[in-house]
Amino acid sequence: TMDVYTTEPCVQFYTGNFLTGDKNDGKGNAVYGFRSALCLETQHFPDSPNQPSFPSTVLNPGETYHTVTIYKFSK
Repeated sequence: TMDVYTTEPCVQFYTGNFLTGDKNDGKGNAVYGFRSALCLETQHFPDSPNQPSFPSTVLNPGETYHTVTIYKFSK
């Protein structure tokens, strides 16, 4: 089981659709085939800057951006 705790309002699920199996796909020239990996990216809602009802993504000069994401694994 994996639990995800985050201060971000959403999670983007990436399926590895653009992995090609070429040596340059992975770290250290590891080879990853089409859809052989996934990624869960915590982030703001897509298109937030253009949607007034979405949480703001504006970071003004002098402000600091801070987020926390915890991936907890258990049996």
